[in-house]
Amino acid sequence: MSSRDNRVKSYKNQGKDTDELRRRRTEVTVDLRKSKREDALSKRRNGGPLSPLSDNVPEERLMSLEEIRAGVLCDGDPALQFKCVQATRKILSKANSPPIDKFISMKDVLHKLVECLSKEHNTKLQFEAAWALTNIASGTSAHTQAVLEAGAVPHFVSLMSSPDEQVCEQAVWGLGNIAGDGPPMRDFVVSNGILKPLIRLAGEEHRSVAFLRNITWVISNLCRNKDPYPPLEVTRLCMPVLARLVHHTDDQVLTDACWALSYISDGSDERIQWVVEAGVVPRLLFHMSQSVSKILTPALRTIGNIVTGNDMQTDTVIEAGGLPALANLLRHEKMTTVKEAAWAVSNITAGNEGQIQKVIDHGILPLIVHVLVEVSDARNRHRHGEFKAQKEAMWAVSNLTSCGAKAQTLAFLQTGGLKPLCDLLNAKDDMMVGTVLDSINNILDAAQSIGEVEKVGEVIEECGGLDKIEALQSHANDKIYDKALKIIQNYFSEVR
Repeated sequence: MSSRDNRVKSYKNQGKDTDELRRRRTEVTVDLRKSKREDALSKRRNGGPLSPLSDNVPEERLMSLEEIRAGVLCDGDPALQFKCVQATRKILSKANSPPIDKFISMKDVLHKLVECLSKEHNTKLQFEAAWALTNIASGTSAHTQAVLEAGAVPHFVSLMSSPDEQVCEQAVWGLGNIAGDGPPMRDFVVSNGILKPLIRLAGEEHRSVAFLRNITWVISNLCRNKDPYPPLEVTRLCMPVLARLVHHTDDQVLTDACWALSYISDGSDERIQWVVEAGVVPRLLFHMSQSVSKILTPALRTIGNIVTGNDMQTDTVIEAGGLPALANLLRHEKMTTVKEAAWAVSNITAGNEGQIQKVIDHGILPLIVHVLVEVSDARNRHRHGEFKAQKEAMWAVSNLTSCGAKAQTLAFLQTGGLKPLCDLLNAKDDMMVGTVLDSINNILDAAQSIGEVEKVGEVIEECGGLDKIEALQSHANDKIYDKALKIIQNYFSEVR
């Protein structure tokens, strides 16, 4: 059973309330594409304008590791020590395969680099040492752990108050790499007092845009991960800053601010409420209407998280214009975006009848059906994300037939969606097949209530749905067999 199946294996069972019907993301449901994106951005190596990445310093001109080690440890010759610390930074800034393992194996060098952070009289040395340690921390968890164990974190936090902007920014960068390694490192950085100076720096208008990008990225790393969630003080102190940053004009600042909001809102109604009360929903919807996909994606993810919440939280999105925004994204050229938009719609159709009616009134049902039809017709083209988009569209229909009034369920019939829904009975996914059978049963029940069951039954038969349902009576999955048998007995016993 897939991770998504685990998340929704009991989805739509009778007796469940609206909150249970909405589907929240968990760690295991995040798809590979998202995981790769977040792993890549949780740590950043500083190549920098003075490094071999950009100035093409030939490798042979760099000092040997033994020469560097001896020079770094030479407190009696400040000029030589600076030269060797700088050489360390340059080697660790290499574009390909920097020798981080060799440096962390030289623990005396690592400790000396940390010691250099405290030399306030020599900000250039502080900067080079901070840069080198930042790049070590950009590596694996073992690399990051080595920097932490060498005692860099409290020094980095202290340097956030350095009058030298380069030193200050490099310290922030280093802390961001450490916090991005995972919950234990993140919480260690928080416990060492990063929050107050970071919030102070974020509010200083004279800071450069490049520095603000780093600050926002570090905030997003502090908000990341949910096993466990970050300490409560992280959200409490960062939310006002994020509410301001989503109005910035720089794309990278906006991207990381929106990702931070998506991390915060990925959880309980209480966490969602923090985002709602910050007043950012209208701005997130604005970003969803723009063409910058790297901003659109986390903004949409955050809105999708909010509508997994309670009815009042979902209404906040609807009243701010969320449905037209989602309708627009259901037409998006990228299927991954269509999938996210359909997921959000599926959680709105898992709400109350008033919310479902607004989905209908905004003309979203035909767009959902279009996703089913388009994906079905495109199967042989293997478009990235098509099956996931189809699956979320299916959930939007299923939720409507389960949570909506009978008249709302019948509104789905007017979209011509019955055939593509029946086509999903050929899916290899047992959860999907079972859910589609539930939807068909709900549609037939609604039709029966107005004396139209024979008419709807004919549509199902003519599109090949009845043959598929009958075939499912021999399915290996007992639940699917039972659902198919129930439909045949209740609605088609006189047909065959």
